[in-house]
Amino acid sequence: MKRIALIEKKKCNPAMCGDFLCMRVCPVNRRGDECITVDEDSKKPLIDEKLCIGCGICPKKCPFEAISIVNLPSKLNEDPVHRFGQNGFHLFNLPMPIFGKVVGIIGRNGIGKSTALSILAGIIKPNLGKDNFSATTRDLIEQYKGSELQNYFERLEKEEIVVSFKPQQVSLIPKSFSGTVRKLLKERDDKNQFDEITKKLELTNVLDRDVNQISGGELQRVAIAATVLKKANVYFFDEPTSYLDIKQRIKVSKFIKELADEKTAVLIIEHDLIILDYMTDYIHISYGKPGAFGVISSIQNTREGINEYLSGFLRKDNVRFRTNEINFEERPPLNLNKEAVKLVSWNNLSKKLGDFSLTGEKGELHKHYITGILGENGIGKSTFAKILAEEIEPETGAIEGSAVIAYKPQYIDTDSDETVRTFLSEAIKKFKTQLINPLELERYYDEKLHELSGGELQRVMIAKVLSKEADIYLLDEPSAYLDVEQRLVASKVIRKIAEDKGNAALIVDHDLLFMDYLSDDLIVFNGVPSKSGHVKGPFSMQEGMNLFLDSLKISMRRDHETKRPRINKLNSQLDREQKSTNKLYYSH
Repeated sequence: MKRIALIEKKKCNPAMCGDFLCMRVCPVNRRGDECITVDEDSKKPLIDEKLCIGCGICPKKCPFEAISIVNLPSKLNEDPVHRFGQNGFHLFNLPMPIFGKVVGIIGRNGIGKSTALSILAGIIKPNLGKDNFSATTRDLIEQYKGSELQNYFERLEKEEIVVSFKPQQVSLIPKSFSGTVRKLLKERDDKNQFDEITKKLELTNVLDRDVNQISGGELQRVAIAATVLKKANVYFFDEPTSYLDIKQRIKVSKFIKELADEKTAVLIIEHDLIILDYMTDYIHISYGKPGAFGVISSIQNTREGINEYLSGFLRKDNVRFRTNEINFEERPPLNLNKEAVKLVSWNNLSKKLGDFSLTGEKGELHKHYITGILGENGIGKSTFAKILAEEIEPETGAIEGSAVIAYKPQYIDTDSDETVRTFLSEAIKKFKTQLINPLELERYYDEKLHELSGGELQRVMIAKVLSKEADIYLLDEPSAYLDVEQRLVASKVIRKIAEDKGNAALIVDHDLLFMDYLSDDLIVFNGVPSKSGHVKGPFSMQEGMNLFLDSLKISMRRDHETKRPRINKLNSQLDREQKSTNKLYYSH
């Protein structure tokens, strides 16, 4: 069996483990061969994968959990297209852009999706798994001879392909560019389509604002505009809907779909399954072990690909990459139990913040219920959350009830040197099985909070809030930065903790699949972003989703195989039927 050995150099500390403990316990070393040696440059251990017998002793003995020995799937016989040094991450295969189509990539974080796009864009020169080697385009043509990728790299070599790439971390834009949005986009307008693109992406109101003064959603749309304004025929979008509300996600999806024609190919990475399904024609599944290796699967149509991803089994490749299936349920409407204990209520709520005003009708939250909140950005959802959490006071309609609320804010920004172990001490002590293990946080115990990625910090904060003693858990955008599987795990964790403690949860989020999977009922916001917001509900899921989908002018159905929610094609027969009967939230 082929295996790879991983060493996390940041965790490895030979001086503190008794001078290379892994070398001393390795049975291959003890018999006289040099399976584990010392890298003279880094002064850290190196493992020879050809000599490694996969005994598992060194990972178990390493006190810093810096070593992993991973057995690769038996079907995986080829060499990696790229390897981040000896004992580093391995990437196998690449996705295939198709002209005239939008191709998506779905998979966990840390599994090589962004690396694959960077290789196709020419940003990363792959080493084909060889040390001290940088592949030329000609090398890649030979590597993929006989496949569709051969044609792609041949056209790239002839400069018949020009790539424009929207990176994942749009928050870095203000650090590399100073000036207005207008200046940034004008400098990149190769097509002379500035007016058309900024209008389509609803950026006209922020053109004269500095890039470091706009919101995350506006910055995301600026990054998309800058990408599209470049004259190219292959467009890559790495997580184009993060920071966007659901209405903007739908609009951006339509915009990106319209880019693909017989002369243009589009490739995207996306974690919102409903949007991925809506936006793409084909997908690749990326699987493996985060931080260790990633494999890009063969291409297939979007519906079948997403269903196989949820099943955890690739039929064409005959590979099981997850032991459990992800299942959805067609839940009947949930009627409020008359005996349900009311925790908090509000009536005739109002709050004015500058030019923005928030109002709210009568509503209440009950024990054992998980309530979702849906609405556009800038419409008062976070303001409402802060009122419930007693961080700000309303002008009318005081909150009634003495419920204790544990609150996770939308924006998590910490410069703390505190370690995860210290920060989550209560959760580790009381909820290791319910929180720490499913959210996979143990490996970050000795990391400082400011060193964590967005997704890692999000999971830490979810665990922190759910470990508190409270009547209501109020989480603002808990799915942000999380991949598909992490989102579904987080939803299960939230529900399990709320049920075990007999508490309520209030969830603000833009991922409709996440909200469908988690919520018992819904609060819906409407109004005008940055001017006014109005709180309605809670409603039943059917009534609340119907109200919300009507504002988006879309309808949804259930996939007949997996029961996952899907957006109907605009003006399709099913779309027209559901709209005519005002049953927009999937037909049974």
